[in-house]
Amino acid sequence: MSSFWSRVVVAVVALPVVLYLVWLGDWWLFGLTAVAATLALHELFWIARPLRPLVLAGYAGALLALLGAWLGGAVWMAAGFLTTFALAFVLKGISQTRQSITVAVGATVLGAGWVGLGLSYVVLLRAIPPTEDGQLAVFTVLLAVFASDTVAYFTGVLVGRHRLAPTISPGKTWEGLIGGTVTAILVPFFALYRSDFLNVWQSLVLGGVIAVAAPLGDLFESAIKRDLQVKDTGRLLAGHGGVLDRIDSLLFAAIAAYYTILTLT
Repeated sequence: MSSFWSRVVVAVVALPVVLYLVWLGDWWLFGLTAVAATLALHELFWIARPLRPLVLAGYAGALLALLGAWLGGAVWMAAGFLTTFALAFVLKGISQTRQSITVAVGATVLGAGWVGLGLSYVVLLRAIPPTEDGQLAVFTVLLAVFASDTVAYFTGVLVGRHRLAPTISPGKTWEGLIGGTVTAILVPFFALYRSDFLNVWQSLVLGGVIAVAAPLGDLFESAIKRDLQVKDTGRLLAGHGGVLDRIDSLLFAAIAAYYTILTLT
């Protein structure tokens, strides 16, 4: 099966399941994000294994951040994440590796923060009161990110001529960025323009923030992969690569969108 059709099949099968679990919220969403975090961290720590990350500390910090976001909000999310530092230090102290503590702990904290906190903000978006606004907020962000990613990819494939960041990600083009940007702005506009949650100009601001944050998240992951000399973080999602390849844009966009919504409402 070609990469194109693999992408289509995975999207058609997985996206409705993901959206349904997000709509249910509560522990369903916690379970979804916990599984996604575990898989994404496994991929990251595997490609970063020369750095000798303290993987147990990374998993624990990310999952505790998600648990804190689910049960107690942003304050307890931060508390959960901060345990990564202490756990990583303890594990490094009892390990037999000769890797620099700065490198090993740094790689561990990067994983827990990048993946754990990024997905925790999806939980926080869903928890925005009242329930209907939280559902609308998280659906809008998810659909804007996934739609802009998809349009950027196909625009780049079909008409892309000018490379966006050739030293980081040679496949990305300015044409794809423009297509993704327009999509990221239009999705919140059409999703929210008849709602009482955000007005028209606020929805356009939210779309603009997502349009900036999502490609930055994508490029950040591309830079990490280039630094570690790998093409994809995994093959679990066929044409999409690994789980981290699929959620990289969301990890930046969810954080930016959450604080934008807090500012606007």
